[in-house]
Amino acid sequence: MEIFQILLKESVRKHGHLCAGQVIGVRMAMLGCRLIGIEDPHDARFRKKLVVFVEIDRCATDAIASVTGCQLGKRTMKFKDFGINAATFVNLNTKLAYRIVSTERSRDYAHKYAPKETSLQQQQIVGYENMPDRLLFDVQQVEVALFEGDMPGPVRLHAVCDHCGQMVRDGKEVHVGHATLCGPCSDTSYFKVIDRYPLRETEGNLTEEKIS
Repeated sequence: MEIFQILLKESVRKHGHLCAGQVIGVRMAMLGCRLIGIEDPHDARFRKKLVVFVEIDRCATDAIASVTGCQLGKRTMKFKDFGINAATFVNLNTKLAYRIVSTERSRDYAHKYAPKETSLQQQQIVGYENMPDRLLFDVQQVEVALFEGDMPGPVRLHAVCDHCGQMVRDGKEVHVGHATLCGPCSDTSYFKVIDRYPLRETEGNLTEEKIS
């Protein structure tokens, strides 16, 4: 794996700016890969052998994606919206898994590892670069249950919603009584339909025409 500064520079390029979250994410990913025996996640030898569960949709997650190469579209990154700055790294070959959590105590130590910095932002950026892993992170060895529908690769599971006929992939259907439902037709949906606007083709362009 590349050294920290190179990985951080590439992550910042992709993310768009340098912040404390970028530093935490890069270091978290480096530690996670090391703990589960992934020497270089971008090496072809380790392709599709690493899955990462992230627990927050903030800066550190972009850094973890940059360092590991894991992506939602490749099914190697999983998002669990717990609002915790944490990630779990899983070696699919060995099943070895570690959950790494960014500590709150690291804020209190940042100034000690960045004594020349006067702004809080720079104290955190430089301090998080320099402080040891034991202060920056809490680490747990964990067991992660990965089901067939969670694995990278082609779609293995299909179901059809009994209500709307929508195809649901990867075992994500919801069973209510004897009915098989998609998320939007169950009470697990994140949205509520107000109206429907199908598309129609006019002079080669798609336009919207409201159904009355």
